[in-house]
Amino acid sequence: MYEPKAEHKFTFGLWTVGNPGRDPFGEPTRSKLAPAYIVKKLSELGAWGVNLHDNDLVPIDASAGERDRIVSEFKEALSDHGMVVPMATTNLFSDPSFKDGAFTSADARVRAYALQKTMNAIDLGVELGAKTYVFWGGREGSEVDASNNPLEGIKWFRECLNFLCEYVKDQGYDLKFALEPKPNEPRADIYLPTVGSALGFIATLDHSEMVGLNPEFAHETMAGLSFVHGVAQALDAGKLFHIDLNDQKMSRFDQDLRFGAENQKAAFFVVKLLEESAYGGPRHFDAHALRTEDEAGVWEFAKGCMRTYLILKEKVEVFNNDPEIKAALEAYKLSDAEIENLSKSYSSASAQSLKNRSFDREALGRRGPGLERLDQLTVEVLLGVR
Repeated sequence: MYEPKAEHKFTFGLWTVGNPGRDPFGEPTRSKLAPAYIVKKLSELGAWGVNLHDNDLVPIDASAGERDRIVSEFKEALSDHGMVVPMATTNLFSDPSFKDGAFTSADARVRAYALQKTMNAIDLGVELGAKTYVFWGGREGSEVDASNNPLEGIKWFRECLNFLCEYVKDQGYDLKFALEPKPNEPRADIYLPTVGSALGFIATLDHSEMVGLNPEFAHETMAGLSFVHGVAQALDAGKLFHIDLNDQKMSRFDQDLRFGAENQKAAFFVVKLLEESAYGGPRHFDAHALRTEDEAGVWEFAKGCMRTYLILKEKVEVFNNDPEIKAALEAYKLSDAEIENLSKSYSSASAQSLKNRSFDREALGRRGPGLERLDQLTVEVLLGVR
């Protein structure tokens, strides 16, 4: 019942299942996996696609000849195993040159190098078939506010994205951009920390129609925010271009846990929102296996992400078809056609009619909407007793 298929559009990054188990306090616990091998294994598990940073595939110091050979071998692996590359991105965070920012660096030479590196990476992504290009500004921030006026950093960020939008248009690429918000880590404070702040920034770009969002479960959860609400805001704005699914304990540094590993109720409502909305893009699992695991554990992790999504998708159907839940929702949502017609859109007549209307304020305050029962029914669906 929970076997992944291409229609589910499940994807993983080369950096996710390829994570060797290194952390800030410990060396790798697993051997590196070759990109072609990752493609083969993910296809066997039922994944639809694989995503990548430029240097996940091509080493940063590779020659032109080495680059072409590596890309050719990777394209052959994709073809052999029926896999696609729906999204690509640039590593603008690992190399020491980006230690104080890439697009927001106070060093103009670093900003120019970041643009050069990104243009080359965009070319690579398009060559591999990517339709979405993600920008995670992991180094776009600060530890010391005395160093840089954030207005300058935001201005430089805008200039670089405007430049890259023009580059994509000039090349005739069928590509859209997605910003990935995150509040902190590796920088103390990262620019555009949340879905809302990123939406506000996008509106200031020259080609805002080309730029949307790639929200991540862990990033909103780190800050104690509701990922479900963040995704809904992106959907409402028509800006959910891509999504990163994983899990996270609140107020910890980025854990990238297996999807559904910690916050099952939030994961359930994310799945419900995605399945019931018009979002037709990839379900990308930006997570990695626990550092304790060997390679077999890595593939168990990947299977677990997809299996949990499909289990929760089934639970959505149970929730939607449960008669008690239907009745509780019907009782919760009170309609009044006359009042709704008055308040749906403004006119001077409707405003005056509302001002003249008498409301029983005390009765409104006494009504219990039944949320305790509705939430308990949700928990029972998730626990498998309904």
